[in-house]
Amino acid sequence: MLEKPVVREGELQESKVAIVHYWLNGMRGGENVLESLCRLYPQADIYTHVYEPEKISEVINSHRIFTSFIARLPLARKKYQAYLPFMPMALEQLDLTAYDLVISSESGPAKGIVTRPDALHICYCHSPMRYVWDMYYRYIEDAGVAKRLLMAPLIHYLKVWDFASAARVDHFIANSSYIAQRIRKIYRREATVCNPPVNLDAFYLSDQQDDYYLMLGQLVTYKRPDLAVKAFLESGRRLLVVGEGECLPELKQLAKGADNIELLGRLPFDKICELYSKCQALIFPGVEDFGIVPLEAMASGRPVIAYGAGGVLDSVVPDKTGILFSEQTEKSLNAAVSDFESGIVTFDPHSLRDHAAQFSEELFRQRLHNEIDTVISRESHANHLGLKTAAVTGNGDGDKAGASTGERPALNKLNSHISLVTK
Repeated sequence: MLEKPVVREGELQESKVAIVHYWLNGMRGGENVLESLCRLYPQADIYTHVYEPEKISEVINSHRIFTSFIARLPLARKKYQAYLPFMPMALEQLDLTAYDLVISSESGPAKGIVTRPDALHICYCHSPMRYVWDMYYRYIEDAGVAKRLLMAPLIHYLKVWDFASAARVDHFIANSSYIAQRIRKIYRREATVCNPPVNLDAFYLSDQQDDYYLMLGQLVTYKRPDLAVKAFLESGRRLLVVGEGECLPELKQLAKGADNIELLGRLPFDKICELYSKCQALIFPGVEDFGIVPLEAMASGRPVIAYGAGGVLDSVVPDKTGILFSEQTEKSLNAAVSDFESGIVTFDPHSLRDHAAQFSEELFRQRLHNEIDTVISRESHANHLGLKTAAVTGNGDGDKAGASTGERPALNKLNSHISLVTK
C-alpha cells in the first residue's frame, strides 16, 4: 500500500505542490529540469516509480520523495522498464489529494496521475513516450517473434491509456518546438515551449584545439552513433566517441582495426569538459527531443555539426553556432564536415558561449516561473469568469450553476500562498 505523506502541523499551507517524475535512477537531462523545479518549489514533494538516492543530486534528495508500488516489485531498480504495463495503474493509485498544484515531468509514464477536481495539473513534457508512439517500430525491429506478439496488444493498451491520460493535464509545456509539434500530433493538444537549461558554469573555453571531432551521449539506435562512425571511417578523420549503451558492441565491430576511431566509454565529468573544449566540433547525427549536448559544446566554445531535424533546431543556428546536414547519410555528414573545414564560415568561441548563455539555468527557471504563473492566473481568471457568467445566465440558480462549472478555489490559494523561488 502506498505510504501517504505525513504533513507536519503548520506545513500544509507551504507544501501543496507535488512533482511527479517518471523514475529517479540517474542524472540526465530530465533530472536537470527536475532540479530546476525543486529550486522553484523548495517545499514540493516528489513522486516517482523507482528511486535510487545514491544516483540522484543533493538538490533532489533534499525533498520528500515517495514511490509507487513499482519500487517494491522484484528487481525494480534494474528492470523497472519491464514493469511498464503496471505503471498506469501505479500512477492512478498515488494519492495527490493534498496538493493544489501538480507538475508532471513526462517522458516515461508520469502525467497519468489523478488530481483533485479543483487542482491544477501542468505537464512539462520532455517527450511523449517514444517506445509507444513514433519509435515503436524501431524498438521491435530486433525483437523475436514471441516478443513481438506480446508487445502488440501491450503497446495498443498503452497508446489508448497515454492518449486518454493527456486529457487529465490542464496545460502542457514542451521542452522544444519539435516536442510541441509531437504533442499536437499525438495528443491533439497545444503546448508552450520552454527549452531546458545548460549548466554554463561547468564548461570553459580552451586556447588549444586538437584534431579530433567528438560524439557524446548514450549510445542508442535513435542517436545514430553508427552513422558518425561509418562517416569517419570513410573520411579517415579522427573521431572520439564517449558513452555507453546498446550500440557499443556494434560500434566496436565497425571500428575494429581503425586508427582514427576511439570508443572511450564512460568518462568522468572533468574529462568530458576537457574533450568538449579542445574538439574541432561536436558531431550530432540523431534526432533528439531537444538535446542538451549541443549546448554543452557551445558553452565550451565549440560549434556543432548536426542533422537538421528535431529539437536541435531550437539551439543550433546555421553558420552561427553550427552546420546542419540534410540527410542521415555518411555522404551528407562528411560534406558538412568538409564545409566546416573549408573555413568559409568561422565560429567565434565567445559568441558560441554567449549563445549558450541564453539557455542558462537561471533564465530557464525565470521562464518556467513566468509560464506557470501565467497558467495559474489564466485558470483562476477563467474560472472566475465562468462562475460569474453562470450566475448571470442561470435564472436565479447562480450557486448551482457556479458549482457545475468546476470552481477551483485552490488556484486562488496558489496565487496568494505559493512562493516561487527564482534565485
